[in-house]
Amino acid sequence: MTAPTNRWPSSARRTAGCASTPPGELVAPQLRAPGNGDVQLTRELADWVYRRQAQAPQGLELGWTAAAAAWSWYLRDVAVALPSSVLARSLALAGEEDDAVGELMVATTLTMAGLYDRLEHGHHDGRAGFVDDWHAIEVLAADVPELREPAGWLLDQIARRDAAAQQLRAVLEPDITDYLHDRTLSDQQPHAAKPRLDGPRTAHLAQAHETVRAYTAAAYSGREDEAQQLLDTFPVPARALHVSGPAHAWREQSATARAAAHTVTALRATATAEGGADPLPDPERLHAKSAYLAARDAQLRLQHDALGRLQAATPLPYGLPEELHEVAAHGIQRRLAEAFGSPERARQVIEGRITYHHQQQSVAGGQQDSAAESAAEAALLTAARATLDAQPVRPAYALLDEHLIARRVDRIMSAPAPMPAYTPPSPAERQRRVQAQPSASGHEPGAGGLHP
Repeated sequence: MTAPTNRWPSSARRTAGCASTPPGELVAPQLRAPGNGDVQLTRELADWVYRRQAQAPQGLELGWTAAAAAWSWYLRDVAVALPSSVLARSLALAGEEDDAVGELMVATTLTMAGLYDRLEHGHHDGRAGFVDDWHAIEVLAADVPELREPAGWLLDQIARRDAAAQQLRAVLEPDITDYLHDRTLSDQQPHAAKPRLDGPRTAHLAQAHETVRAYTAAAYSGREDEAQQLLDTFPVPARALHVSGPAHAWREQSATARAAAHTVTALRATATAEGGADPLPDPERLHAKSAYLAARDAQLRLQHDALGRLQAATPLPYGLPEELHEVAAHGIQRRLAEAFGSPERARQVIEGRITYHHQQQSVAGGQQDSAAESAAEAALLTAARATLDAQPVRPAYALLDEHLIARRVDRIMSAPAPMPAYTPPSPAERQRRVQAQPSASGHEPGAGGLHP
């Protein structure tokens, strides 16, 4: 997980959308040469522009704009405008005689060149600047596949400055503290083997990333209902004032859990401290980061609570009514769903972490401390998995279980019959009763109190 920046990554800038050598690198020397009169080059470039507009999936109406955007993309490194000779020949090939099309092409190349320059150098005016550029690129991405990757990068920059997006990320991302710790150690030792994150957590990270992008795209393209539906599907857990007993027990035994809790606490303190590392922090990013860390702290508590309950069975509380024994027995299922999404996803994470620590044991070699720590983590997780395997399977239709329904019906039918519900008299009936009792107290009907 590399540190995010405000600039389009240099490696991506060179390779996105390029299956072979980009045209800009091929034509730059000729286009820069004074008095260039290469007719063959002009013909080839015009043919390329014509093909790009003719092959645009959204049709010819947007084809010329797409061709201009693609031209600017491939020649962004040399900042070469669309030559008039190339433009004239490509329009002639399409039988297009409207001068407005040529003007649109020139204006589009200039606009996109400025956008690409902002991507290269990170010149954006906060979240609003990223949103504007994303709107400009997104509308062209269907016709210019090369723009899909920078469009996704812009979405990531918007999400980094959106508190709700960061809370969604905090809920969905798996804990990879162990992997980050091992990677930091390997970076300090040039010849050490690099750790490889296990498959399940890699998949969950990708799912979280795509979900956050989906929310961000919906939230900033006028689809508020879709965005809110995603937030409602994965609500932010409430942060408890105290760490639960099972979570505390898990953290005492798991070095990874202790490190995760310590990291979040330290980052929250740094984010809210005055005079931090960044003297002029971006207020939107600071707010989003604070929202992420608060939600992450709460989510880690849920995960550690669930793992602690799996690792050491929690006895039923003394004095609990018998009717609640079944509810308490299935509490672990609820905890797993809150912490990981479902018992099955919890199993995937646990098995992935076991695989990862077994892998680290073999990689550690002569480093006894690292190998022992990985072995201890694997043992804890193996015990948790054994308890999870012993849990009763509760399908989604558990509420329709016939035996459960029968017990509830029997309980209801055997309960004492309730007193009939009170039905207030109608106004006419109340008036009749008042007239039949002229000597009643001076309370007016409906003025308060109970009436027979």
